[in-house]
Order: sequence, then C-alpha cells, then structure tokens
Amino acid sequence: MLDALPLPFPFESRAGAATLRRAERDDADAVIALLADDPISAARGDVASDADRPLYLAAFRDVLASPGNDLLVIELDGAIVGTLQLTLIPGMARRGALRLLVEAVRVSSALRSSGIGSAAMRWVTDDAAPALDAAMVQLTSDAARTDAHRFYENLGFTGSHLGFKYVIPSESTAR
Repeated sequence: MLDALPLPFPFESRAGAATLRRAERDDADAVIALLADDPISAARGDVASDADRPLYLAAFRDVLASPGNDLLVIELDGAIVGTLQLTLIPGMARRGALRLLVEAVRVSSALRSSGIGSAAMRWVTDDAAPALDAAMVQLTSDAARTDAHRFYENLGFTGSHLGFKYVIPSESTAR
C-alpha cells in the first residue's frame, strides 16, 4: 500500500537541491550513521558499532520487506543526509481511521535548520498522508528533544498525548 507514495520527491533547501526517496540496500550504512549522529539515539546505544551492524542490517531488510512500512532517505549532492520511517496503521478508533506513523526522523547534525527536515515533514503531511488516505499523521518525540518539539509545533503538529514505553530488559529482544 505504501507503493502509492509520490516518490521520489525533489525539493529545494537552504543547503541546495535534495531528493526524498525510498531507501535501497546500499543506503543502510548511511542510515545507521544518521542514528549514531544523534546524541539521544547514541545514549540509547545507537553508536553504529561494527558488532551491532548485523542487527541493523536485519532490521533494515525487515522494514523494507514489510508492506506496512517504508524507509525513506534524503539525498543531497550524492550523500544521504536524512532519513525517516513511515508505518501505516489501520485502527478501530476514530471510525476506523488510518494513521501514518513517522519514526526515526533524522537529519545530519551539520545540516539541521537548513530546511531539509521541514520539507520532508511537509511532504509527509501534504503528499504522503493524502496519497495513502490517512486521516492523521502521528509521531512521538523524546521528552528531552525540546528543539524537535518546537520544530513539529511550527509544522502544525500538536502535543496532544502523553506517550509511554516499556523496554523489555533482555538483550535477546534487540531484534
């Protein structure tokens, strides 16, 4: 169903012409590096270690193979400078509304505030969600990400819910 997404999506940013597109197998290392480039992700263990590479690659393959998920990358001057994951969630609430969940939004630390993230998120709300007939776009953001909260609010998102997570205390669940 995510095949209906209008991709690739070229756009202009203050850093230059960029393209939002589906991730390909060769993009895995760049996506892993973007996760490690974020201090909050790094504090959770996303440090792009060689020992963790097989876990990342398996997850990368699983996301690409899952029909309800899509992994996108943002390319600028031939380099991957951003990524985000989309998951389409059918639900019973709100009269059976489809929700488009956005996860793991990352832009290279050297290019934050360049308009790249804004353009990608506007594409999600203005192009992707309507193409998928989603009634809403939702995301979660770590409570420590106050800059990200302002970013999302400036794009029209509202902090309407309080999220909870339970981390399973076992390394066997890393996948």
